[in-house]
Amino acid sequence: MEPRFRLRLYLLTALILVGFGTLLSQLHEFQIERRDEFQALVPGNRTVTVREPGIRGEISDRNGIPLARNLRNYVVSFNLEEIQRAYSLQHDQTPTLDRLTTRGGLPGKRKEKDIVAIVNEWTIKPLQELGLAKNYNASALRTHYLTHGGLVPFTYRSDLTYEDFARLAERNLEFPGVTLGIRPQRQYPYGTLASHVIGYLKQWEKGDISSADKRAFDHYIGEEKGIAGIEATMDEYLRGPEGRKTVLKDEKGRTIGMLDFTRPGIGSHVELSIDARIQFLLENTLRRAGRAAGVVMDVRTGEVLAMASVPDYDPNAFIPSISREKFLSYNSNPQLSPFSNRAISSFEPGSTMKIPTAIAGSIQGLADNSFTCDGYVPYGKHKIGCWLWNMKRGSHGAMRLPEALQKSCNPYFNKMANAIRWKGMVDGFSLVGFGKKTGIELPNEDPGILPGSRAWRAARPGAVMTPALTAMMSIGQGDMLASPLQLAGMVSTVANGGKYYQPRLVKKVTAEDGTILLPDFPKLKVDLLQSGVKESDLENIRLGMWKAVNEAGGTAGKVRMDDVEIAGKSGTAQTVDNGKKSNNSWIASFAPFDEPRYAVVIMAQAAGSGGGVCGPLVNTVYQGIFAQEKGMRLPLKPQTEYAGNLTFIKRIEPLEDVLASIEASEIPDALADTVASGDDVSETGDEVADIIPINTPINTTPRDTSPKPTITQETDREGQVIPRATPIRE
Repeated sequence: MEPRFRLRLYLLTALILVGFGTLLSQLHEFQIERRDEFQALVPGNRTVTVREPGIRGEISDRNGIPLARNLRNYVVSFNLEEIQRAYSLQHDQTPTLDRLTTRGGLPGKRKEKDIVAIVNEWTIKPLQELGLAKNYNASALRTHYLTHGGLVPFTYRSDLTYEDFARLAERNLEFPGVTLGIRPQRQYPYGTLASHVIGYLKQWEKGDISSADKRAFDHYIGEEKGIAGIEATMDEYLRGPEGRKTVLKDEKGRTIGMLDFTRPGIGSHVELSIDARIQFLLENTLRRAGRAAGVVMDVRTGEVLAMASVPDYDPNAFIPSISREKFLSYNSNPQLSPFSNRAISSFEPGSTMKIPTAIAGSIQGLADNSFTCDGYVPYGKHKIGCWLWNMKRGSHGAMRLPEALQKSCNPYFNKMANAIRWKGMVDGFSLVGFGKKTGIELPNEDPGILPGSRAWRAARPGAVMTPALTAMMSIGQGDMLASPLQLAGMVSTVANGGKYYQPRLVKKVTAEDGTILLPDFPKLKVDLLQSGVKESDLENIRLGMWKAVNEAGGTAGKVRMDDVEIAGKSGTAQTVDNGKKSNNSWIASFAPFDEPRYAVVIMAQAAGSGGGVCGPLVNTVYQGIFAQEKGMRLPLKPQTEYAGNLTFIKRIEPLEDVLASIEASEIPDALADTVASGDDVSETGDEVADIIPINTPINTTPRDTSPKPTITQETDREGQVIPRATPIRE
């Protein structure tokens, strides 16, 4: 064959192949990609299967007071595919826009339906006539259409009044693709109360839809999920079973009737161990400090009766989503960190660690030993001094355990720790919960740091526990970090005679049919009496804590009550706050002394002595608790946000009339009656930040590890369907 004929044959073949490829491409587009669109143009009724979310279970306190519940919410949703189909039936041309694409590595353009233009003209315009239109984010609607098509309805409004809902329901048949629904919406009736315990919700996302659900449903409506607090950890119990309905629609997308309906189920009821009134008392007490945390625990069971952290936040701000401005305001200062639950975050605990040192000493048979205070203990070039030495170059001399706890003598516990040796210290501290998570039903609990533990050595290859580090551990400095919750568990163990119960917030979980899914049952983890500690050893520790509150020279005297005997231990730890030297102050306590029922632990950041700052706060909490036992009804009302402050608080003055302040819910804020500078050098022995650290204090500002919530989509230009008012100029 001649070359010119061969060339013509090749060209003809190429043209045939190109044409065939184009035909196949068109067939694929019409038969596969746009099958539903053309099928919808064929007149006839069709069935639509809709998934409806389950109803979230309620959260209450131990007395049945609701802390998280559901309100009836009226919602307008758009099925964007149905709106587009209905528009196409009434119009010869569909608005389109050009979208940049890349095929085969080459840029190009592709025409696609302009769903925003269709919605604005076909759906929102008549809604405007009813006065029910609202500005929205058109970009979000367009992305939603490209991502979900008709599977997931686009929520247009979730803020309708009942009157608006009824008005639209009368005309609903005139709006194909527009669905009216009644959905439960989460509400936290007491505002910020227990916000760090309860947590908050996040809207569901496209990744939450499984492949099986995509095949099973024509329309899919998901439910919110908990991402913080009890809402997160109990999410599987709180979520209700999904519902399903099958709807018959005509060729224009209008609903004819319902063929089948399975009602969504209600999630389980989560009853917390929290007492809402004690929680209210604790939170308002902590607001006298700028940044603080507290725990009230039942020493007989490990149940947390109150857990609070300030600053705080309002979980209602996340329903259904949080505005960008609000979220940024919460995160404006990382030092304040309102999302951080300081009650389960770690801080240098200071002299409160003299209690677990005494426990470790008891296991080693050293609880009855006498150690001498010479004013300080030298470790190389460094000295760890007693507060009495630092104040007036004094010393306590030979002491026994109760007096050493009463006077908070550093050298006594330094020498005891070195006699125990570091391995014995680690074992003793571990028994009462330090260096590991307590297992409380909250996300992001910090295990703290226990020097010498396996985790400590793994994080510091080659590090060695020297006598100096062991001594620092005994007084809660150096690398030692612990949370208020850990201290509450430890002091409860001392109070109840040696039994360490796992701290818990969830008292009981009950299914909608009454089945108990999680029973109310304390979990005993350790019995110190079976670990080498004698009853007389615990009595000596308890006696020392009693002396610290009730006898002259004790460091926790401001905790004292006239009619109830309280035992406690103060702590003041050096740290770094916002680049400056500062203190974390503590009180760990229990009461009543003879028949202990409560442990109260309070920690304040950027504060003076534990006795001078936390002492009056702990006293206020006990005053309220025991007044309630005697019949006084503690107040309870919705809480507003407390933003906290970064001011250093030297001391907090006791309330003149504690019970009157509590009953009136008028506990004053800190800065109204505190001295915010200077050094506390109390002659009564209230602790000062008296330790000369061997290494640099740790910056213990808690990190915010909470997941990012759903941010409200702001309106954009295309979504501005309601014209802005133009000011009239005179």
